[in-house]
Amino acid sequence: MPVLLASNAESETGIPKSLSNELPSGTMEEIEHTCPQPRLTLCAPAPFAGQTSCQCRAPHEKLTIAQARRGTPVDRPVRVYADGIFDLFHSGHARALMQAKTLFPNSYLLVGVCSDDLTHKFKGFTVMNEAERYEALRHCRYVDEVIRDAPWTLTPEFLEKHKIDFVAHDDIPYSSAGSDDVYKHIKEAGMFVPTQRTEGISTSDIITRIVRDYDVYARRNLQRGYTAKELNVSFINEKKYRFQNQVDKMKEKVKNVEERSKEFVNRVEEKSHDLIQKWEEKSREFIGNFLELFGPDGAWKQMFQERSGRMLQAFSPRQSPTGSPTRERSPSRWKIHKTGFVAMA
Repeated sequence: MPVLLASNAESETGIPKSLSNELPSGTMEEIEHTCPQPRLTLCAPAPFAGQTSCQCRAPHEKLTIAQARRGTPVDRPVRVYADGIFDLFHSGHARALMQAKTLFPNSYLLVGVCSDDLTHKFKGFTVMNEAERYEALRHCRYVDEVIRDAPWTLTPEFLEKHKIDFVAHDDIPYSSAGSDDVYKHIKEAGMFVPTQRTEGISTSDIITRIVRDYDVYARRNLQRGYTAKELNVSFINEKKYRFQNQVDKMKEKVKNVEERSKEFVNRVEEKSHDLIQKWEEKSREFIGNFLELFGPDGAWKQMFQERSGRMLQAFSPRQSPTGSPTRERSPSRWKIHKTGFVAMA
């Protein structure tokens, strides 16, 4: 959408009301916005500011937060700026940038990263150098543009150069460089939008963990091939760490043997239980079969009784066919003949 370019003016706080003063005062010209648009694809890292600095000559009129949240202006994105050190880039950093990116419907997120010189002067030594920190930000999906060597305190000239509409940061006063709050003038100008910190994660917390467990990490890196000189470890400590590593290896071996022994014992117990269970089943079956054959009512008794009855019938005297009473015989006398035969007397 074409806009009319008018003369520049500044607010009482020194923040420019219109972030363009490229044309002489009193001239009017229709100019379309040519601001860089937010990244639509994530197949490449975010560019540095020097590669895509905003060359738009159309005036960037001051916006209110309410206007930006309604999606105005419609002809350009809202340029949001967030800055920091971003040492040991972690999820807390990423969440803060995500909040800054999603503050408004159409946001272009510029991220300023302070140099090593400024950081060491005002905050302290960093783990990652400035080049590593720049690259870490370029590969964050929420970042549209990275500004290297960002100023510690934002000046009107810096805001005008990058045509920044709003600055995003957590609302806790940031005292540094002789100021109670380096964002005080931004807040007074109505350009500050607060974000929320992520509890439980910070660069200081990560460094504290490393310092607290220093011996563990030193031993870990010695195992991975780093030298004592690279780790700044004394000769005595190196020998101590290597001895501790050997002790840990022996403990691990003993632990593995114990676990294998337990597994073997468990297997034997399972097999023993199965064998005992099968033996009990077989023994019950054997006892049942034995009782069925030789028990009080078993088949063997019935067979014996049947055979005994038949023998008794065979030896018992038969009645005469006429039914006349039989004469009693006198007791028989049995004699054994010399030949061995038995004869009745």
